[in-house]
Amino acid sequence: MKVGLFIPCYVDAAFPEVGVASLRLLRYLGVDVDYPEGQTCCGQPMANAGYEKDAEPLIHKFGGLFAGYDYVVAPSVSCTAFIRMNYPRHKCRVNAVDIVEFVHDVLRPAGPLGRFPHKVSLHNSCHGVRELGLSSPSEQNIPQFNKIRDLLSLVEGIQVLEPERKDECCGFGGLFSIEESAVSRQMGCDKIRRHAATGAEFVTGPDSACLMQLSAAARRLGIDMGFKHVVEILAAGL
Repeated sequence: MKVGLFIPCYVDAAFPEVGVASLRLLRYLGVDVDYPEGQTCCGQPMANAGYEKDAEPLIHKFGGLFAGYDYVVAPSVSCTAFIRMNYPRHKCRVNAVDIVEFVHDVLRPAGPLGRFPHKVSLHNSCHGVRELGLSSPSEQNIPQFNKIRDLLSLVEGIQVLEPERKDECCGFGGLFSIEESAVSRQMGCDKIRRHAATGAEFVTGPDSACLMQLSAAARRLGIDMGFKHVVEILAAGL
């Protein structure tokens, strides 16, 4: 199995610890993972702004760089969803998977992962719920599941909690947080209050952008909580 690790630009620039944890977790689980040098943005910001045609050079560069890999694994549900949903119409096919679904569905670890003796509130990012299927959408009458919770259950000492309205948007939405900043701020404040009401010490989720939004809302409201990408918790102490 040939696996390439994609670290999105905002993770590389603002949350490098998430990239390091991703590599450490995959190696711990026995994956012979490559990190292709020269990787850049997948093109999502331009496409979301309505300039998808201008993103084509990035899309085809990405496709060429990751050609030949069985899986392209990334610690970002929004970037993974963009690649999976948008690349095919540009005749670029890459088997992109979020690191949660790769570990859960492909590697299927049975043994313990990490040690994190804390109460953690689980944040279900929108792209992960409704485009990647990491958890069951609450608005659908289907059996409930959550792949993030499944993996966190393998972490020693952790207590996983979920807020009211567990998969309601945090309000980030990329450019939405700029174009509709007042609405975005209110959504973030509403969401972090629900996370705080669980009594958790930390909020975790599969996308650093959502955690960044919630962290800003917590500072605004004076709520003392920590924020960890799920891969940081899975890799803690390995």
